[in-house]
Amino acid sequence: MGPGDLNKAICDLPKMRDPNLIRGIASPDDAGVYRISDEVAIIQTIDFFTPIVDDPYTFGQIAVANALSDVYAMGGKPLTAMNVVCFPVKSMDISVLKEILRGGVDKILEAGALLVGGHSIEDDELKYGLSVTGTVHPKRLLTNAGARAGDRLILTKPLGTGIISTAIKAEMAGEAAAARIAESMATLNKEAAELMQEIGIHAVTDITGFGLIGHTAQMADNSRVGITIFSDAVPVFPEVADFAEQGLCPGGLYRNREFYSPSVIIGDKVPAHIQDILFDPQTSGGLLISLATTKARRLLDKLNQAGINAAIVGEVTRQPRGKVTVR
Repeated sequence: MGPGDLNKAICDLPKMRDPNLIRGIASPDDAGVYRISDEVAIIQTIDFFTPIVDDPYTFGQIAVANALSDVYAMGGKPLTAMNVVCFPVKSMDISVLKEILRGGVDKILEAGALLVGGHSIEDDELKYGLSVTGTVHPKRLLTNAGARAGDRLILTKPLGTGIISTAIKAEMAGEAAAARIAESMATLNKEAAELMQEIGIHAVTDITGFGLIGHTAQMADNSRVGITIFSDAVPVFPEVADFAEQGLCPGGLYRNREFYSPSVIIGDKVPAHIQDILFDPQTSGGLLISLATTKARRLLDKLNQAGINAAIVGEVTRQPRGKVTVR
């Protein structure tokens, strides 16, 4: 299933109408948001997937960091989480599940949230993730729809997890590459989110399955602006360019390219393998933050001082509205 299939399915659903529904299925944001009072709104999201690393404990951490990221991308604080587990009881030892859940709990506690339950089913294919509930003040909610012409864009994690994961499956990536992306994917976006809120921003989204291009296109469309990506400024993992040049690209990359290409204008001088990296689906990627030029350097310095490998990767323009230009 690609982005287009999912969007078509969602469009066929009945429209949800409620004066307290701030963000729902009609708006392509990172999570749903419902106002409880003038002071509190709840953020709800869910995400789960199959293992992308061999170590069960690390997989648990990555799955949880990925699920929590949607709350951070809305400017919220995660409060509670519920496990979502699909496990092949007949073919896999239960000790594997225990390690996955242990990794997940440790990451939930690191986020300052609480595990309050969950649901499990027997399945031929292992899957794990979370349903998460967070809170945010309704007036401090952040979305991907507030980018303004003149803003700069900051990305807080390198790209390439999908391509390197493909290289790992092909036994062409070494232990160092595997360890590097695992550490990045297991890192919470909590500190980056706290720093961006301290500085003050206009819009934000997290970079996950639709890749940098896909999520940037959504921000451009929702904000009714144009966005330019500086391809040579985008941080990437050390090995990813070589793997992309060798064609080690996941299927999701081609689906992203097919769906989002109409929204992208790519310069003639952008190498093909760089284009692949920009379409690469990410797992537990970084935040893409749109903020005033006068604040961008200050936030970047704070992020870098905190050990976050962030970079200014683009700018927001008035035209072409709803389009992403890569140069």
